[in-house]
Amino acid sequence: MTASENPVELFGLRLAHLGVNTSTPEEAAATADAFCALLGIPRGEEPFPVSSFSGSLVEVMNNGGRGARGHIGLHVDDIDAAQAWYEERGVEFNEASRTLCPDGSGRTYLIYFKEEIAGFAIHLTIAD
Repeated sequence: MTASENPVELFGLRLAHLGVNTSTPEEAAATADAFCALLGIPRGEEPFPVSSFSGSLVEVMNNGGRGARGHIGLHVDDIDAAQAWYEERGVEFNEASRTLCPDGSGRTYLIYFKEEIAGFAIHLTIAD
């Protein structure tokens, strides 16, 4: 039996959010509010002080953010297995970007791929 080569099937990979870069907390809040108005959604929870969320669809970074054009967040069910799978295929990760879960479990919450695609940084994150 051949192992799947589809990370959507293997890890439940799906779009988590689109990341938009801004320079200040005020600009990020205004941008998030504009997306909320456009999409008809409420502001999302803001678990990190560097961003504002429009629901869970758009993360607006207030510190310039990663990626020349922003970032794309991808949810996976098992971040460690997904990272190992990508690495087996030669994809590199930016270990300096590894962020641990805020619950103190020591599990990885987020990690960026090393290379951007079309100016977008891309990260894996665990599904809530």
